[in-house]
Amino acid sequence: MTQKPPQRELTPEERAKVEGMKRNWEQKRLVNERLQKIGKRIGVYSGKGGVGKTTIAVNLAVMLAQEGARVGLFDCDIDCPNVTRVMRITEGPTSEDGTVMTPPSRFGVRVMSMAMFQENEEEATIWRGPMIHNAINQFLTNTDWGELDYMVVDLPPGTSDAPLTVMQTLNLDGFVVVTTPQELAALDAKRSINMVRKLNLDILGVVENMSGDIFGTGAGEQLAEEMELPFLGRVAMRADYQHSETKPTIFTSDAVADEFHIIADAVRKRLAELEPGN
Repeated sequence: MTQKPPQRELTPEERAKVEGMKRNWEQKRLVNERLQKIGKRIGVYSGKGGVGKTTIAVNLAVMLAQEGARVGLFDCDIDCPNVTRVMRITEGPTSEDGTVMTPPSRFGVRVMSMAMFQENEEEATIWRGPMIHNAINQFLTNTDWGELDYMVVDLPPGTSDAPLTVMQTLNLDGFVVVTTPQELAALDAKRSINMVRKLNLDILGVVENMSGDIFGTGAGEQLAEEMELPFLGRVAMRADYQHSETKPTIFTSDAVADEFHIIADAVRKRLAELEPGN
């Protein structure tokens, strides 16, 4: 009978690599387990900061909730998290076992954000890519969102490590790409669309924010037409946003509520179109 040769003992570097692979596998398993209870995951994204992604993400999430859906809002902008300020949330998540966190809820939306763990919201979060990756994974593995119809994800801007980490980890069902009417904003939005397409992920469509007399109008529709995407809607620059000191603007302005009703309806229809078999 032929004897098997003795197995070679692993070097410390090889053992560390194997342990790292085991941890990554376990982390992915936990993330998938958490996400199983979530229906559709919608990324709100642009290649440029300052175009109003958080405004779109918050008002879209709240509108979906007001129309009867179970909604979560995940603020993945680790560097500059602003969702809690717009949602007027002051409390953090709760935990019965000290490990698994339950997100607080406001206006019918469950919310999780890095801002909940900052002692001073004015302090800068200066992290390199691996730390951002670990933070996002930690949020996903340790947060019990419960049963959700939609998770709206406010992504970091740009086309580098932070948004890439979110896209690869969350397996988003589609992206709402936000632009403003200016030429440079539309160019950066086009770059973000091309990034998403390189990852073979779906784009729900384009939203034009801050539309009106000051910055102009039409760049969002033009971008959608050029990139062969649906135009989901336009959000005008209004003074109404100055008066939203206690709640999202859809509660204080009928005109804004109408705009986000159109966007929410277009997002739902687009998600249905992208369902396998349609």
